[in-house]
Amino acid sequence: MEFFKKQTRIPFMRLRWAWYGISGAMVIASIVLVAVRGLNLAVDFTGGVTVEASFPRTADLDAVRHGLSGGGFPEHQVQSFGSSRDILIRLPPAEHQSGAEIRAGVERVLKSIDSQAEIRRLEVVGPQVGAELRTSATWALAFTVLLIFLYVLLRFHSWRLSAGAILAALHDPLVMLGFFAATQMTFDLAVVAAILAVIGYSLNDTVVIFDRIRERFHANRRAAPIVILDESINQTLSRTIMTSLTTLIVVVTLYVLGGPALHGFSAAIIIGVVIGTYSSIYVASAIALDLGLQAEDIFPAERRTAADNLP
Repeated sequence: MEFFKKQTRIPFMRLRWAWYGISGAMVIASIVLVAVRGLNLAVDFTGGVTVEASFPRTADLDAVRHGLSGGGFPEHQVQSFGSSRDILIRLPPAEHQSGAEIRAGVERVLKSIDSQAEIRRLEVVGPQVGAELRTSATWALAFTVLLIFLYVLLRFHSWRLSAGAILAALHDPLVMLGFFAATQMTFDLAVVAAILAVIGYSLNDTVVIFDRIRERFHANRRAAPIVILDESINQTLSRTIMTSLTTLIVVVTLYVLGGPALHGFSAAIIIGVVIGTYSSIYVASAIALDLGLQAEDIFPAERRTAADNLP
């Protein structure tokens, strides 16, 4: 099944310097946003207490904040969660209180505002656990990037392609972090899982294009690299767009119907699919070209065997 009825002939590589500027602007803006605004880290990473509560009618957030301040919880964050009747309360780590004591204290405050208010979920994460989760998430991202470099290097025998793939793999999560810093959506473990999934998705798209580049070089090693890359991207463009669209249909549905608990995860996937599709063309392939990619990089003389014909 093809998205386009006729083979496209879009000069992708001719426009790469303009897209370099756009990518650079997005990455710099993301770094600035993370440094200035920071991420709205969930209790998963900071440690503390998360309380989800509901009211029979529209919740009075100011009354809840005032009640918490007077009820022994001076440091708190209160926000709407889902509907206007649901609220999310975040409290700092409790050193001398158990989960049951915190629940009783918060419930007492909520009941004083509305006797029918109820706590639906309470989660307590210690500061040490939060720090360990932050470290684990960082190591997971670092190992992912390293393994991507090694995988592409071993598969295509070219450090230029590996460098393009690794920069694309770094480009995507940086832009996603900028999005979360700008929107201040909750950044939790589900979002980290989404970022890792997007890196894998983007890499798969990149490898498909790189496979076609190898096939085109094998068919015509004397062709100019810029011609080979444009042909390869155009020949895989229908597949790329169809895959992205079908993925987006599922994830957008998840975002709309999945409820507030899945908003961060699905939003990360949506942004990641769009950015990942873009980076596989204008970051991974373009950088490999500007690093001097040639047919000899993929088919070195000492490795020209029948195995090179395999995808």
